[in-house]
Amino acid sequence: MWKFRRRRRRYSFQYQEKKRKQMLARGRQILSWSVLIFAAPLCAFVMVMLFGRQTMVMEDSMKPTLSRGQSVYVNRLIYKFASPKIGDIIVFYPNGNQKLHGYVKRVVAVGGDTVQIKDGILYVNGKPQDTGSAIYDKMKDAGIAESRIRLGSGEYFVLGDNRNESEDSRSANIGMVTRDMILGKVWHVGALERELG
Repeated sequence: MWKFRRRRRRYSFQYQEKKRKQMLARGRQILSWSVLIFAAPLCAFVMVMLFGRQTMVMEDSMKPTLSRGQSVYVNRLIYKFASPKIGDIIVFYPNGNQKLHGYVKRVVAVGGDTVQIKDGILYVNGKPQDTGSAIYDKMKDAGIAESRIRLGSGEYFVLGDNRNESEDSRSANIGMVTRDMILGKVWHVGALERELG
């Protein structure tokens, strides 16, 4: 009988120890999931604050791609490691004036390229662009691109997707966009927040 009690105590002790270890393991798992659930959004918030920025599209110059009142998130870090490419949608400050609201436009030519607008069609390096696109209308105003322009190193020619409703590199007020004027690349488009009147 005495041996039986001893075995029973040993079994009871082993059982309790096993349960305690299981509870500790479950507690650690819950703690790790809790940390992950709270840390992931916090890390995302910090990343956006350090390397990103949110801005709002203030005009219809990028329709149909972007609409007025839509928020966009800008990656401010990407152009520290790479150069803007043709097709990138960027946010820049006209003439580098950061007191103004950032303009949102598409890069259509980069340093070393030649740009000209003839008969409403964009030519880059002598080749017509956008001719098969249903998105882009023929441009009514060629602006400073009526004559051929060669872009210098670190210069970018930008246009709005809504070509006839856009103040962009064709305008003498804006002209070529230089690297130091660029805030960053649009990397996420938010929902339409409100109609701006």
